[in-house]
Amino acid sequence: MDLPFLTIVVLTYNTCNLVVQCLENFYNQAIRLGWQVIVVDNGSVDNTAHIIAKNFPKVELIRSEQNLGFAGGVNLGLRQAAGQVIVLMNSDVLASAETLEAAARALLAQPGVGALSPLLRTPDGKPQPFAFGKDQSPGYLLIRGLRTILGLGPMHQWNVEHPIEVDWVSGACMLVRRDVVDQVGLLDERFFLYFEDNDWCLRMRKAGWRIVYDPRFEVLHLGGASLPQRHRVTPVYYQSLLRFTAKHYGAWKTGVVWILLSGYRILQWARRFLGSVPK
Repeated sequence: MDLPFLTIVVLTYNTCNLVVQCLENFYNQAIRLGWQVIVVDNGSVDNTAHIIAKNFPKVELIRSEQNLGFAGGVNLGLRQAAGQVIVLMNSDVLASAETLEAAARALLAQPGVGALSPLLRTPDGKPQPFAFGKDQSPGYLLIRGLRTILGLGPMHQWNVEHPIEVDWVSGACMLVRRDVVDQVGLLDERFFLYFEDNDWCLRMRKAGWRIVYDPRFEVLHLGGASLPQRHRVTPVYYQSLLRFTAKHYGAWKTGVVWILLSGYRILQWARRFLGSVPK
């Protein structure tokens, strides 16, 4: 039996309406082309599984009884994926089958490229910030934090016009070679949310693969629609950052990052406090 050209793995957690909209963009053509479409329902309680089974009967639906986080949920799909190219996709991403096929063929046409991301565009038409970047090393984080505090703007220009080689791309919509997954393994489930894509891309690069952000292909990322409120995810972000640093840069640099984060949060609090004091 021939393997499918593409496997699309969509992760959803209590985003029933979004995942339906996501699937509607490519489902019919994907099934006609013989692609594999996997939806991982990551412990949803909003009737997602029933709606998908009813409206998209060719979808391979995987249900988890609990929310395993991004890495854990995606890995359920990766273990079942059979395509030459595997697409990781958030439920709040809208992408056509034509765009996904063209991006996959561009990936395969570059033998040294292990993963590729299309340009992520926000609902207001702007390129999504932090869709790609450099390794989150302690030195990089220090410079980025200082630029933020001083109001100097981001480290990168997000509106790129040509394909660029980067250190990592967002897992919101990432295309990966099957061979790469076999070589470097699945996502690290110690990252419940955030930095699992940074870690995966770094492991790919250590294995000799290149990572590309390619604006010739565009998808719409509604952005954060499946996330809980910011005050709940910020501690998770910092926890994942420290875990990433410990894994790749060692204990003492993790301590340095912890100190930098503590100072950064104190400065943020002070700025908010001083801004709220009547003059």
